[in-house]
Amino acid sequence: MPEHQGGVQSVARALAILEIIADAGGELGISEIAEATELPLPTIHRLLRTLIARGYAHQTPRRRYALGVRLIPLGERAGGSLGALCKAALTDVVAEVDESASVAMFDLNRAMYIAHVPSSRTMRMFTEVGHRAELHATGVGKALLSLIPNDEIISRVTRVGLNAKTPRTITSVERLLEEIQLVRQRGYALDEEEQEVGVHCVAVPIDGPIKLAMSVSGPTSRMSSDVVAGIVPVLRAGAQKVASQVRSEL
Repeated sequence: MPEHQGGVQSVARALAILEIIADAGGELGISEIAEATELPLPTIHRLLRTLIARGYAHQTPRRRYALGVRLIPLGERAGGSLGALCKAALTDVVAEVDESASVAMFDLNRAMYIAHVPSSRTMRMFTEVGHRAELHATGVGKALLSLIPNDEIISRVTRVGLNAKTPRTITSVERLLEEIQLVRQRGYALDEEEQEVGVHCVAVPIDGPIKLAMSVSGPTSRMSSDVVAGIVPVLRAGAQKVASQVRSEL
């Protein structure tokens, strides 16, 4: 593990352990942590004991190490700050397409909505900020999955299962990987009543230091293929604004 210049070594190492566990899907064995960090086992044990005592990690019954619940409120507050950066771009998207728009990020093995702007229509979609959704069944989830390698996709979705939210939900890993490859090729993801009957969604990925996805959703009756085709370029423009804003803040 490369040493960070100008900082406290133990803090850098502890944060590196948390990042490695998170990148692995939220759980790792001690030998895997040692291999990834190239740190001595006594050092790793000492750091993990501190993280566990503070609630930032915990040991599972299988004697593996997972992220702790103390990270949840921190993540939600960080997500709120990040969501605030997205509001202007979302507002522009909604003004142009007159459907509700959202931004989501990875939350371990799910997607978490960090920003939402509703449309002005009487019948509109509303997503609560902080709500967590299945990766395999949502537009934002599939857009996020398109940004990571297939082996990581399999690891993330198999940890929670490919549950059928509606009769149209993808429930096999093979079929999901085919869908994600299509998302990568065309540059956007669709949720065609896979999360909720009567709701269609289109989403685009936003790659960068923080992986995000921006979506527009509406009733199936209004989200025809022609309408979706018109929404995609608006979403892409909004995604570029968000990406630029996030880069300028990091």
